[in-house]
Amino acid sequence: MAFRRQAGNQIRGPHSALTDFLASNNISAAQINEDYQQRLREAEEQQEQDTPGVEENNGNERTETTSETPEQRKKRKRKEAVALAKIKQSKEFARRKARRIGDLDDDDDDDDDDDELARDMMYEKSRPMPGQLENCEICSKRFTVTAYSKTGPNGGLLCGKCSKEINDEEKKSKQKKRGPKIGRRQNQSNLLDGLVTQGALSLVEMCTKVRSKMNRAMLPWLKHADFFSPQKVADNINDVEEFGDLPPLLLHRLSQILSKRRVITPRTLNLFLRPELDSIDIYDCAKLETDDFGKIFSFMPSVTNVNLRFAGQMKDAVVDYMVDHNLKIKKLYLDAANLVSDDCWRRLFNKLGPQFESLKLSNLDASFDDETVKELCKSCTSLRRLKLKHCWKTSDESLIAISKLPMLEHLSLNFIQKTHAEDIVGLVQSLGPGLRTLSLEGFDDADDEVLEKIHDNCSMLTKLRIIDNSLLTDAGFAGLFTNWSNCRLEYVDLSSTRDVDKTLPDGPEEAMGLASKGFVSLMQHSGSAIRTLKIASCRHISYAAFEQVFSPDKQYPHLKELDISFLTFVDDHLVHCIFHSCPALKKLIAFACFSVHDVRVPKGVALIGGLKAQGPIVLEGVHD
Repeated sequence: MAFRRQAGNQIRGPHSALTDFLASNNISAAQINEDYQQRLREAEEQQEQDTPGVEENNGNERTETTSETPEQRKKRKRKEAVALAKIKQSKEFARRKARRIGDLDDDDDDDDDDDELARDMMYEKSRPMPGQLENCEICSKRFTVTAYSKTGPNGGLLCGKCSKEINDEEKKSKQKKRGPKIGRRQNQSNLLDGLVTQGALSLVEMCTKVRSKMNRAMLPWLKHADFFSPQKVADNINDVEEFGDLPPLLLHRLSQILSKRRVITPRTLNLFLRPELDSIDIYDCAKLETDDFGKIFSFMPSVTNVNLRFAGQMKDAVVDYMVDHNLKIKKLYLDAANLVSDDCWRRLFNKLGPQFESLKLSNLDASFDDETVKELCKSCTSLRRLKLKHCWKTSDESLIAISKLPMLEHLSLNFIQKTHAEDIVGLVQSLGPGLRTLSLEGFDDADDEVLEKIHDNCSMLTKLRIIDNSLLTDAGFAGLFTNWSNCRLEYVDLSSTRDVDKTLPDGPEEAMGLASKGFVSLMQHSGSAIRTLKIASCRHISYAAFEQVFSPDKQYPHLKELDISFLTFVDDHLVHCIFHSCPALKKLIAFACFSVHDVRVPKGVALIGGLKAQGPIVLEGVHD
């Protein structure tokens, strides 16, 4: 009976899951509390050791204890000096010192001030341990101290709300206005565009960049180019309501910048639609819908010059609107208008073709075949400029039809399909006498006979481009530029005319493409007038030919842009010779010229490529 009563006295009721878990892992709540109290006592003892023999008197005055011996006083002072030095290295000391600088007199001793501030911080109220309750120094609100509690201006702790307010104020005070700065990416973009800027901004540029928003009050000033900053307007395009009466030149510049940043949307398009203008240039129409293209022609009925790139959503309905309303378009440039059918193209040429003076069509792969080109050549009898680039369905029949255009002066062709050399020869022979510019890209079957026909029939060319060909020979180019009755060329692009057999890195015995003889003949014929020269990947030009062309006694006063990319033999010496012979040079492109290391670049010249293209490559001074 006594045993049963004893066993009954041990009944304590049901246990919780937490109690069972703590018991199974030998965890005692009493032990946790005892460890916590022990940590508090250790913290108090540590604080007493850091400030030995010192106590507060009357709340603010500190006095030393009189019962300590000289040895204890010396030991206490050493510990105090160590504690002061440690406090002086803390961030809190630096912040407080910065706040007190404005209150100090000029003749105060800085060392004494630092010691006084450090001593004030050492004898402040000790920081409570995390988990304890404390009153906020600012609002006196009771809160629980954590390891992240912030210290107030006078050494006390702050609650979460006051800590956030203090942090916000510190962030605002740290924000400093920085001057206009161009990043590395913008620098590289400017270099690729051939732009080299040096020195400080002009006063006008600085004044225009101060404006962060464009409003109606400043529109009258924008009529003058000197007070206009297109870059700043582009930065704040979402705040612009209208462009007012900006001149067409500035509108065109804005279109270029906004298109480059890909921010042409239906909303920004409305800023360019003005009924009194006769020209519209949008270089990125990728975000426009079909109705937006129709809006262009409905808002601008007197437009005569249309330039729309990446017009992927332009459809038959838009072209039919142009035909039905008899628009007076004379210059038409459409890019990637693949949703326009062949029948619609033919209706456009049949109705508006006689008034076309310039026609440029590019990146057409779903339509625009030979029959459409024949209708173009039959109807557009007044056409003076024709550009067909990356039109996938055009072939030899299109070349034959184009050769019958009577008034053509500027011709640029780039076909995808294979063509025969005799058709290219017939084209040059028929149109050559009236051509002023000729561009043939990617015609793989063109041979030296084409160069012979250019030599015999073309006499007014100022621009010649023949690229991506491996059949033309160096002897053919030398014959073209020797005793040629044509006027001196101003623009020459003969890039990638070379042998492509990888097993013969030095090329065959008879040099293919533009090589040494052709290069020397070219510069002898047009060097005094040439402005742009591109000979990238013409890898059969020799080092000696470059030294001959750019020798110290040769001068090319008008050459502003030169592309010598992938001519791996070019080194610092040849680049130095180029700079010396081309005083007007603004842009030198030298990608994959691995021997160009430490060449000194003259003032105002953009060197693109080379091993140090990412560094500061524009040097002050004039080239020696």
